[in-house]
Amino acid sequence: MTVANLYYAQPLLSSLSAFFRVDTATAGALITITQIGYVVGMLFLVPLGDRMEKRRLVTILLAVTTLALAAAGAATSFPMLLIASLISGATSVVAQILVPFAAGLAPDHTRGRIVGRVMSGLLTGILLSRTLSSLVSDAAGWRVVYLGSAVLMALLALALHLALPQQAPTTDVPYHHVLRSTVQLVRGHPALVRRALYQAAMFGAFSAFWTTVSFMLTGPRFHYSPIGVGVFALVGAAGAAVAPLAGRWADRELVRPMSGAAFAVGALAFALAGFGQHGIVPIALAAVLLDMAVQTSLILGQHTIYRLDPTARARLNSAFIATFFVGGALGSQLGSIAYRSGGWTAVTVLGAALPALALAYWTTERRAVGRSTS
Repeated sequence: MTVANLYYAQPLLSSLSAFFRVDTATAGALITITQIGYVVGMLFLVPLGDRMEKRRLVTILLAVTTLALAAAGAATSFPMLLIASLISGATSVVAQILVPFAAGLAPDHTRGRIVGRVMSGLLTGILLSRTLSSLVSDAAGWRVVYLGSAVLMALLALALHLALPQQAPTTDVPYHHVLRSTVQLVRGHPALVRRALYQAAMFGAFSAFWTTVSFMLTGPRFHYSPIGVGVFALVGAAGAAVAPLAGRWADRELVRPMSGAAFAVGALAFALAGFGQHGIVPIALAAVLLDMAVQTSLILGQHTIYRLDPTARARLNSAFIATFFVGGALGSQLGSIAYRSGGWTAVTVLGAALPALALAYWTTERRAVGRSTS
């Protein structure tokens, strides 16, 4: 429910563009701004997960999210919607506080499987958010999407406050030292930087696809209604099934080969979407393959970074997620610009290039590991 707040707007961009009388690239900025908010939250709020009692932090953040979503639902101008989305994006990082929380509760030999299970819920929320927002918007208008989510966040704050166990902070250093130590973790762990850059490329491709596909589906080629876009988004939800499998691959020490496979599948998905753009079946298959590839890469990456320093998992996760959400924000904006200038073909070229770059970087991994241990 929390991470869904980042994606409700994706299938609504055509409706919001018409309502606020802005062009497609400007409407696409809503996704970019929301993801920038998430980056800000990852950098400045998630590290508090090592410094504060997590249950209390989660409750506070969800209360702010509730107010921001209510403001978004009442927005009378596009800038007001952007500001509210920036704030709700920043505080929706609750999802990334709960993932390392779960990792800390799990025993070492099943951590990959447990993280995969939690991530499957998170990733299902990402994928089903588009369907839910499309259906609700078509039935009651786009404002109800935001107002309804505000109600869900208030209920979730209460439920988590009652259900979560208390977990003592893992550090008592001052907040500014926590932020400084996050930078030191990035400098001290090359594997963290590598996995973050891998995921930045993959999430950039993911964001470019889902930010622009609603424009294409509602356009002259397919003439889909908002409900049609929502039903299409359900197809991508099938990719969430790979999350538990990715966790098991991580537990079996298959991180490197399955990472390479994920990058190759991501590039293949965009090739399929480009060559089959005149039919909905190839595009739907591309959506499933892309979501599977992105989720596999994400879970393998989180499994890797959580092993680097068990006392700093929130800060490691902060740097990891913030980096790849920068990639997602760039992917959203570049995808919108590519669609405006070159249509769906330009989007698929951009999307295929990003996982291809990750794959090229992946081929240097063994040499990098060899240098670091020599």
